[in-house]
Amino acid sequence: MKPMRYLLIIFAVFSLFLPAAAFAADTKALEQQVQELARQLKELQAQLASQNQIIKSNDEAKEPGVLKEGLNFLNNRIKLSGLVEAEVNFSKDYDDNDSSDIALATAELDVDIDLHKYVKSHLLFLWEEDDTEPVDIDEAYIYLGNTEEFPLFCQVGKLYVPFGNFESNMISDPLTLEIGETRETAIVVGAEFNGLSASTYVFNGDIDESGDDDEIKSFGIAAGYVFENDTFGIDVGMGWINNLGDSDTLGDTLPSEIDDYVDGITAHAILSWQGLQLIGEYLGALDEFEVSELDFKGDGAEPEAWNIELGYTFEIASHETVFAIAYQGTDEALALELPEQRYLGSCGIGLIDGLSLAVEYAHDKDYDKSDGGTGDSADSVTMQLSLEF
Repeated sequence: MKPMRYLLIIFAVFSLFLPAAAFAADTKALEQQVQELARQLKELQAQLASQNQIIKSNDEAKEPGVLKEGLNFLNNRIKLSGLVEAEVNFSKDYDDNDSSDIALATAELDVDIDLHKYVKSHLLFLWEEDDTEPVDIDEAYIYLGNTEEFPLFCQVGKLYVPFGNFESNMISDPLTLEIGETRETAIVVGAEFNGLSASTYVFNGDIDESGDDDEIKSFGIAAGYVFENDTFGIDVGMGWINNLGDSDTLGDTLPSEIDDYVDGITAHAILSWQGLQLIGEYLGALDEFEVSELDFKGDGAEPEAWNIELGYTFEIASHETVFAIAYQGTDEALALELPEQRYLGSCGIGLIDGLSLAVEYAHDKDYDKSDGGTGDSADSVTMQLSLEF
């Protein structure tokens, strides 16, 4: 074979392998680039997964977690309750003048906060047509204690001091409440154990003794016993206050300064037996006010009031029904615009859970003319629709 032919053959073979080698080199470089891109893609996917997890955690913390935590706090710590009472009234006064009215008598919102096993708080927002418009904070106090675990307790804030019981099945308030109910910013310290209770309280009242400084000088004590089983119940108690003049009604009638504080005393007994309930309560002053402060027949008045009530609870077509009658009275309370005698009858029926309808008839007899009154009578009929939740 000629040399030229060998050279041509070698050149042809070399020409065949040269593109393959170049292609192999290019393929290797491409594989390396693909591997690098795959590595970068994997890192990017890992970063994206990490970012998504962070975003998801933040979203859960900001929305469902916080919302759930807030709802749990509300459910476990805060309890809301309330009362709405609408009334229709027809009345005839001592001068035979007729009147009638429709009123939203009461709207209450109670907020109870259970902050700790031994720390609670209570707020009561009250609206009464023509009396507390727009809204009044009727009660707001902190309660320290848990009498189921330990007998001692303490209340601090605006509250009704434990002077008087004022239990009633009637729509209208008992006359004992009209004389003795006392709402003040006070400190109450007491104890409860096996149905027995005792407490003492102090406050700086709005009625001061003449010449005294504006100091905490009003105080009182209360004691009672409560027992109840399936068929029988008893609730008895008594209380004493050194400044009866600071009650809500007397405080609005007396001057801001009086010669001397007048003590007050109260006692009550409530007996229950198989649907029957007997209520008895007395409340009154232990001394006379000065004639210039509160008078009765030209002398200083020593006001007092009582309530005797009998009620019976039974069912009519599975609806709880309460019939009640009461006799109430006052003495030397003419200046407080209270009747000398009051006779009442009422009937209330539960329509559905939380909703009830009641009607009350009241007959008032004024003080005699010789006492400074009219000697006449007054009548009223009140119908009330009440919703409690």
